[in-house]
Amino acid sequence: MTNQTPAYELAQVNIARLKHPLDSPQLKDFVDNLDPVNAVADVSDGFVWRLQNDSGNATDIPVLGDEWLIVNMSVWRDTNALTAFMYQGLHRELLARRREFFERLEEAVTALWWVPAGHRPTVAEAEERLLHLRAHGPTPYAFSLRTSFPPGAADAVEVSRPA
Repeated sequence: MTNQTPAYELAQVNIARLKHPLDSPQLKDFVDNLDPVNAVADVSDGFVWRLQNDSGNATDIPVLGDEWLIVNMSVWRDTNALTAFMYQGLHRELLARRREFFERLEEAVTALWWVPAGHRPTVAEAEERLLHLRAHGPTPYAFSLRTSFPPGAADAVEVSRPA
């Protein structure tokens, strides 16, 4: 059996609106655990890439023009690899505490989409996908873990994109 390079990889973006400044005592646990969580992600089965700046995280990369929003963006082999990372260990513990750190937003804060293998999405691309999901609900162009689509599905249908 030969190992074929996948044609697609799964991109994900999630945003969170901070309740307090990143350097506040209220966010100390969150900030102190960024590097350990990212280190686990970096060696997780199916992990491909994550958005980061020189500090090793993406907390100061602007998103959607709101200085209180932080962005996390990564690429994974598939939805199984992403969910295996999300729901175990330290990431799971912090996810359970997200209401301590972040405001509850009514609109979608996470979007997934398939990218050609090797493509590294930009923040602008992620914003477009997230806004599309908010406007149209899950489609092959932008979807959620709860309602996902197979790789290449967006190529097979005409997709309306935001103006």
